[in-house]
Amino acid sequence: MEEIKIGESGGAGILEAMFTAGAHYGHTRSRRHPSVAAFIFGKKNASEIINLEGTRVSLERAEEFLEELGKARKQLLMVGNKPEARMVLRKEAERLGVPYVSARWIGGTITNFEEIKKRLAKLEDLRAKRSSGDLDVYTKRERGVIDKEIGDLERKFSGLLTLKGLPGALIVVDSRAEEIAVLEARARKIPVVSISSSNCDISKIDYPIVANDSSSSSITFFIGRLADAYKRGKGKVESTRDSEDSLEA
Repeated sequence: MEEIKIGESGGAGILEAMFTAGAHYGHTRSRRHPSVAAFIFGKKNASEIINLEGTRVSLERAEEFLEELGKARKQLLMVGNKPEARMVLRKEAERLGVPYVSARWIGGTITNFEEIKKRLAKLEDLRAKRSSGDLDVYTKRERGVIDKEIGDLERKFSGLLTLKGLPGALIVVDSRAEEIAVLEARARKIPVVSISSSNCDISKIDYPIVANDSSSSSITFFIGRLADAYKRGKGKVESTRDSEDSLEA
């Protein structure tokens, strides 16, 4: 991970937006992980204050990476299971048309993806059969059992139905809470972008953004920025293709 120069200037508008979102609030000194020491500005009451200038630099690096990921048409997987993250993460993932996990990370989602693919295929098959009426041949009790199975599969895997292979990168809200997802990504050498508060170990994160990861306003700000960066990258590719098509015509 590159050294962050806390004193870099610029980005006043981003700093103000982060401050308004409450991104500067960290945890108590006793909970601080040593890897985030360079990002701590000071202390207010019991909580440490995160230096948002360092956060801004990290955010811009992550945005550059995600824009390039979008240009390369590589798939993004978004992960955030804490209550404060679920709704905004799902909304942004659906806006981008990318897979997401917002309920619980299932162990092996990355490291045992072949097995996950079987579960996804089963969910799609059962949904299709229910829609077409193929399940009507079963008794009411049997259909109840099947509906329960569909519900269970949907809770666990519905956000992953668009995941057709290993993702090009992960966006994670709270790398401490999503440690298993981070470890699986590292095992497959998949880059991780994380929103991580002062209690997280960011030493093994490719693009850590040290900020409040427990506030819905802070999470909304960062997830929105990161999603926009990925969308910009994809949009540039599509614009290039449109130009090429018009020239051929």
